[in-house]
Amino acid sequence: MSTDITPPPMPGHGPAVPPPPPMPPNKPRTALVAAVAAVAAAVVSSLVTVGVTGGTEADPAPTVTVTKTAAADDGAAPADAEATPAAEDTETAEADEDGVYALDDTVVYDPGTEVSLTGLKRAVTGEYADPENTPYLQFTVRLKNAGSKPLDATQLTVNCSYGRQGKSSGSVFDSDAGLEGGPETKLLAGRSLDVPWGCELPKGEKLIQIEVTPDFDSDAAIFTGNVR
Repeated sequence: MSTDITPPPMPGHGPAVPPPPPMPPNKPRTALVAAVAAVAAAVVSSLVTVGVTGGTEADPAPTVTVTKTAAADDGAAPADAEATPAAEDTETAEADEDGVYALDDTVVYDPGTEVSLTGLKRAVTGEYADPENTPYLQFTVRLKNAGSKPLDATQLTVNCSYGRQGKSSGSVFDSDAGLEGGPETKLLAGRSLDVPWGCELPKGEKLIQIEVTPDFDSDAAIFTGNVR
């Protein structure tokens, strides 16, 4: 039999209490702020999505609204940039109000007659032409009737002059070159007509002025420029 005796516990003392677990470290303020910001962003995104999509009966935003509200720093052109070509056309029309045009221009009359010159080249009349053996400028007067009524092409007139002094240039008639004067028909709506023409132009002259009047009710279109 063992002689070891365990003494009874002292009054007022219980079993040993284990130490409390260590407190978790505090989270940085930046993490807390980031969490709050993320929640706020999610709420705002949800509200924006609801406001944009809405119900199926919502109308899409007009294109003009999108253009006007485009951010200035995203490289988008301003809304009035589209009006630039129209402004340039207006300036061109105002510059041509005096009736003077380049040789390769197309002149449009109201309500839709168009006049232009094509195929300009130098030539010399034949022995049976009027005048004969004379240097001249050959070209084609193109008429286009874009209106709704027939155009009386027999009223077409063409007059020429050359040089800085504006010397008169007579018309050339040469059947071998197809130069037989003006047309003798009416031009129906939607059709075009090419009229061969020739005006005297000495070899040493380059500046030519060609005045074309499509009918008695229209002003003359003055085409001018240098030819080779």
